[in-house]
Amino acid sequence: MSINESLVGRTYPAAESFVVGRESVRDFARAVKATHPAHTDLEAARALGHADLVAPPTYAIIPAQRAEARMVLDPDSGIDYSRVVHAEQSFELERPIVAGDELFAELVVDSVRVMGAGAMVTTKAHLTDASGAKVGVTTSSILVRAEEAGA
Repeated sequence: MSINESLVGRTYPAAESFVVGRESVRDFARAVKATHPAHTDLEAARALGHADLVAPPTYAIIPAQRAEARMVLDPDSGIDYSRVVHAEQSFELERPIVAGDELFAELVVDSVRVMGAGAMVTTKAHLTDASGAKVGVTTSSILVRAEEAGA
């Protein structure tokens, strides 16, 4: 099956919330080598005026990729996950993500560019908090590689 080009404009509503946990923030900060104390030390984060630990900006990838998975796993998408390569990611945050946030991610398919038997799919995950306030937008591009001849 090839990529369904009619995915463009399709919206995948937020299916469930993602609650940001302190240990998750600490683990992520260590993994990406974000060394600012506000990522791991509650008092340091509070001294800066935050209610809790501050996640590194790229932490937004977690709820965003959970939203993107709904599109990739949608049988109508024509995407074979085993052929997906993450190509590009960007983040535009309205405010820092902090431990205790309950985030929702609505995914919108921005573009599908067919390249031979493969395609580049670009999506935007719109992140909001429990009050409905905008937290930010992540833009992601995935390359869906074509099947190899004879496969």
